[in-house]
Amino acid sequence: MKRKLVAAIGIAGMMVSIAACGSDNKDGGSGKGGADAKELTVWLTVDAQNNWPELVKAADDAVTKKHPGLKIKHEYYGWPDKNTKLDAVLATDKAPDVVEMGNTEMLGYMVKGAFAPVDPAKFSGSEAWLDGLKASVTYDGKTYGVPYYAGGRVANWRKDVFAAAGVKSAPKTYQELTAGLDKVQKKQGDKFSAWYQPTRDWYAAMSFVYDAGGSIAKEEGGQWKADLSSPESLKGLNEFRNVVGKYMHGDRTKDESDRHIVYGQGKSGMIFGAAWEGAASAAPENDKTGKLKDNNENFVMPGPSGKNMPVFLGGSDLAIPVKSKAQALAAEWIDAFTGPSGQKGLMGKGNLPNNKTDLATLKNDPATAVPATAAESNWFVPMAPGWGQVEKAQVLQTMLQNIGTGKKSVEAAAKEADAAIDKVINTK
Repeated sequence: MKRKLVAAIGIAGMMVSIAACGSDNKDGGSGKGGADAKELTVWLTVDAQNNWPELVKAADDAVTKKHPGLKIKHEYYGWPDKNTKLDAVLATDKAPDVVEMGNTEMLGYMVKGAFAPVDPAKFSGSEAWLDGLKASVTYDGKTYGVPYYAGGRVANWRKDVFAAAGVKSAPKTYQELTAGLDKVQKKQGDKFSAWYQPTRDWYAAMSFVYDAGGSIAKEEGGQWKADLSSPESLKGLNEFRNVVGKYMHGDRTKDESDRHIVYGQGKSGMIFGAAWEGAASAAPENDKTGKLKDNNENFVMPGPSGKNMPVFLGGSDLAIPVKSKAQALAAEWIDAFTGPSGQKGLMGKGNLPNNKTDLATLKNDPATAVPATAAESNWFVPMAPGWGQVEKAQVLQTMLQNIGTGKKSVEAAAKEADAAIDKVINTK
């Protein structure tokens, strides 16, 4: 699921209240870190309510066994309205004790001091947290949350389309991939997208950038500076432009939000996106060909560098609001929920775990080997105070559309994007 970063400006008023009303007692004001609290309130999204309620109950049971009489209350929210409600309650003295956040949502709240710092050593498996998820809960040298689960990105191709062009097995290298795409494009003609790659999809574009050794921005001496104009980043952006130019014959002003629906229409041979998109395109309501269920196949996206393409690692984190009066119990609940048994349960539901140790076990199962292998090489957004403003302004999307439509050269578009990023990236 795509989760938008909450811009710092959107929570500024709520944070003023936090700063004014916060307790001087860093453990939540209970005198014992909240360990003697009688009630714990946990906010999760409907994903947990609908798909793994037994894992929630198991965490409850583990904590209440240690703390007889403790009452644990759960509230469940959909992604679109979750943060609006969270912002409102954080401005009061009724803050929940545990909240689920999309990993790209964490930064704005950490910058403004909404979440209490935690000690990673107190959480099972923290020494092996996936790099992208670890980055999402880390700001200014401190940890403000615990990774919950991950979602990766993979390539998906139509075996029937490629077979008709003489390509019988999934590509292992970028050269094999482009050679196969060339054959498909030649056979199908210019009304067909051998690779349907939405131009404004910055998650895919930045994978090319990171594969080439570039980055969105770099931190030096405590300050962030945009890096899209560096030779390495330009190399990646140029290759992304080549892909769009050669294989993408759809609307070059679109983003990736409906990619699985477009793919289901049968006018493209491959996509590179979230691991669920291939299966979603084959769902009866989306498959307009009647052939996708048996022909869609995920594979690890090879990068032009010769290594697996680094992918954006999405997912969820769990955080403890700084106003919680039960911070110690909240930490216990999070550890019970995200610990070894919880991770096993989440993997059983089709999620990627929050740590490298469990991720490695998934590589041995053909059903999970592709997303697990792909997730090993990953990147995350710059953890800079003003990154929320960069996302809100859609700087990357604008750059990519200008490149994909030919409105600007790669160099000019990247230079313009760097200037826009530098204006706000260090601003809290």
